Amino acid sequence: MKRFLCVLIALCLIAGAAFAAPKTKVKIALIVESTVDDKGWCQSMHDAITAVQKKYGTALVEYSYSEKMKPVDAGSAARQYVAKGFDIIICHGAQYKNLVLEMADDFPKTTFAFGTSGEIGPKNVFTYMPESEETGYINGIIAGLVTRTNKIGLVGPVDGGDAARYNRGFILGVKAVNPNAVVQVAYTGSFGDFVKAAELAHTQIKAGADVLTGSAQQALGALRAVAEYKDKPIWWLGQDTEQLKVPESYKVIAAASYAYAAVVEQLIDKRQSGVLGGEVIPLNFANGGFIYKFNDNVGPVLTADIRKQAEKALADITASKLTIAWQSVK
Repeated sequence: MKRFLCVLIALCLIAGAAFAAPKTKVKIALIVESTVDDKGWCQSMHDAITAVQKKYGTALVEYSYSEKMKPVDAGSAARQYVAKGFDIIICHGAQYKNLVLEMADDFPKTTFAFGTSGEIGPKNVFTYMPESEETGYINGIIAGLVTRTNKIGLVGPVDGGDAARYNRGFILGVKAVNPNAVVQVAYTGSFGDFVKAAELAHTQIKAGADVLTGSAQQALGALRAVAEYKDKPIWWLGQDTEQLKVPESYKVIAAASYAYAAVVEQLIDKRQSGVLGGEVIPLNFANGGFIYKFNDNVGPVLTADIRKQAEKALADITASKLTIAWQSVK
């Protein structure tokens, strides 16, 4: 176990050691559809940027953000940032793709970024793609071993981007340890519909699901629904951001979070070296893009054997001994 933790720490150090302080001041703007404290998708990027700002200081990294920005409204905010001389504008969500591509043509000297996307954009647009089938697979292993009803709930936003990869990785993880388990998949159709996510979670629980998961900021609504069954053995597996510090964490067996600091560092480093875009930046366990934590306070539901199997999968994925064929799941 100690050796395993040392390997993970070493990987994180290697990922962070490649970046030097910015040579000149960089101004970063973030545009999100939810809020920067949503305990999910948007907060994960906000926390990363603030961590980089704290690392280098406000004299070298200036940061500003705009919340609750639908794609139709985000263009105005982005243009204001350009006018104020911001170097990097991150539109955190695939729903901003068309906006970013239009803005990139109008402002070729500004670096834009959006995700999740595996597409290579114009020369001043970066995309970033969490290879979230990796986190999904580990969560799926735990879900498949924990369930007693063999019914598992998955509340997704839309069937696309990193959510699609996570869902399919999760299903593969469940099936790897429990072929008899059935994963009930439902979509809210939105990245931020907390109410719909809660409704879907309640429906799945009433249908027998005793372990649930979900991605994007809307997943917090589903977690809150799970938390309403306080005295019943109904559990949650977290994704996108560490959900072990929220009030509902007593229902969270384990949680994966995106470490977007590596993406932010690369955006700064590449821009200052003259590369304004035209590349895809991946996140995975091997490059320190994911952090995975177990909840030691959930009691006997997280047995030593379950944790051992999850840790082995994590180590194998990190060492590239295990590849998750998420595209095989229709």
